[in-house]
Amino acid sequence: MSTSTEAAAKPTIPAGEFSVDPVHSTVGFAVTHNEISTFRSAFKSYEARLVGGESPRLEGTVDVESIDVADEMLKGHLLSPEFFDAERHPKLRFASTALDVAADGTVRLAGELEIRGSKREVRAEGRFAELGEDAQGQARVGLSLGATVDRRDFGLEWQAELPGGGQLLDWTVKIEVELELVAADG
Repeated sequence: MSTSTEAAAKPTIPAGEFSVDPVHSTVGFAVTHNEISTFRSAFKSYEARLVGGESPRLEGTVDVESIDVADEMLKGHLLSPEFFDAERHPKLRFASTALDVAADGTVRLAGELEIRGSKREVRAEGRFAELGEDAQGQARVGLSLGATVDRRDFGLEWQAELPGGGQLLDWTVKIEVELELVAADG
């Protein structure tokens, strides 16, 4: 009996298709720099689509050239073949293979992430929230997700040694995604 009660209380992503609201969403990353601080950046241009219902799924793309970095030389280096190789690989891609929402709204997500043409299975955790209707009468949901990847798995192997020992950039990168999604019209 408790199993059916838990199933009834478990939040589900409403059936239908939801598109990202880019004004209220972010797709970013964080990496340790100089072994002492965290460098954070985000991308300005991306798309995401969430399909709800019995078998929910999330997919999206990011325009690599939209990386938000104040220093043009650093941005050029990140877009170069030493990092993202934006000319040959202009998009990052993600497609979920499993998306589960627990009774408390906790999300477990698995899927395939593609960076620089390298595809790897990644797992993310976070939370799901359903607003219902917004001020304009459209259904909205939110997904907050975090994952950790080793950038070498995606061919991002550039590194510099620090004069006193150690490495300029950590190999571990935290991916941080905050999505507010709006029900598609129709």
